[in-house]
Amino acid sequence: MSKFEFKMPKLGESITEAAIITWFKNVGDTVEQDEMLLEVATDKVDSEVPSSVTGVVEEIRYKANEVIKIGETIAIIKTDGKVSASKKKETPLKVEEKPQVKQKENKKRTVSKPSISMPSSGTSFTVSNEDRFFSPLVISIAKQHHISFEELARIPATGKEGRLRKSDVFNYIEEGRPYQFAQPMLQDPTAYRIPQLNFDKGKGKIVEMDRMRQMIADHMVYSKHTSPHVTAYVEADLTNMVNWRNKHKKAFQEKYGERLTFTPLFVEAVAKAIKDFPNINASVDGKNIIVKDDINIGMATALPSGNLIVPVVRNADSKNLQELAANVNDLAEKARDNNLKADDIQGSTFTISNVGTFGSVMGTPIINQPEVAILALGIIKKRPEVIETEKGDEIAIRSMMYLSLSFDHRVVDGFLGGSFVRRVADYFEQFDVDRKI
Repeated sequence: MSKFEFKMPKLGESITEAAIITWFKNVGDTVEQDEMLLEVATDKVDSEVPSSVTGVVEEIRYKANEVIKIGETIAIIKTDGKVSASKKKETPLKVEEKPQVKQKENKKRTVSKPSISMPSSGTSFTVSNEDRFFSPLVISIAKQHHISFEELARIPATGKEGRLRKSDVFNYIEEGRPYQFAQPMLQDPTAYRIPQLNFDKGKGKIVEMDRMRQMIADHMVYSKHTSPHVTAYVEADLTNMVNWRNKHKKAFQEKYGERLTFTPLFVEAVAKAIKDFPNINASVDGKNIIVKDDINIGMATALPSGNLIVPVVRNADSKNLQELAANVNDLAEKARDNNLKADDIQGSTFTISNVGTFGSVMGTPIINQPEVAILALGIIKKRPEVIETEKGDEIAIRSMMYLSLSFDHRVVDGFLGGSFVRRVADYFEQFDVDRKI
């Protein structure tokens, strides 16, 4: 018999750590190769992790809700020595070393009265009465970037029990450190304060937010706080697109083996409009605007739990309709089955949200940070419209849709935002009815 060190696997290109949600096996249980051993969570997605060997679980080194670095040994599995050839046998960690390692990792610093001053260009923050805890790693990163304890205390934390994680600090730095130059509230009696009101929240069934819902809430509040939202509306006549799709969807599926929904048609048009107005495909980095080279379209998608997630169609501008349909259908199926991976939901540069699937006429979407715009597509609804014909103006039944674009007014002005959403509508309306599949 030999011992196999099971390590936290790589879960995506930019993922450096993950939290354990639950173990499917206990100490003493037998586990087969490729049998699910545990479920883990990153900042973006939950994933089930299979065992890479067959054996008996001898030791579980971390409990649920603990955050572990990628590559860290999390369990010891006793095997018969027949480990896959691709797995190199490594020297097991000594059991007595474990408390020392964990003690070092869990060492935290209590900050009740921050004393490190801000850079000369700004003032310090007012910290709440509650003590904040920062790990040595977070403190080290803060020192490298000259971030004071006061500023650290205002960074939104996503870790267990309000713990500030390394990824939280890096995300905050990437967003341009929005709290860096804030004025201290207590030094300015005229500054606006959030009133501490005691609302009657009523009585009823209490439902605790799950981890994803809490993250969504944090991201939405952060987006509204960071980006001054402006929303522009247009309406589009989709009659030609609707008729073409209804005529060809059966033949399309027979030819390519893929369902032809409206989503790939929408993605195709949006990608074309982005090429016409590349500055809408951007993000903000402090005082710089990064205009992205790639056009990666995120699709806001509902999960079975009711939460929303944004899988990404990468390089949408370089794919034909068949490739877009296959990509969209694959991502939608993964979302329904809770099988999305970390790489499936990273790297979007522009997001669309089809609120029409819920029956909504239109919506005012919140920007998916760090992007600068998001497009909501309403329900396609038949109604009488006045159209111009060779005989003059006539009333006809047309398939109409409202489009609403929310954009970050720091970097997108009304002309760019309005022109872009109008161009998307134009591509919808000018759909080629003679297009071949």
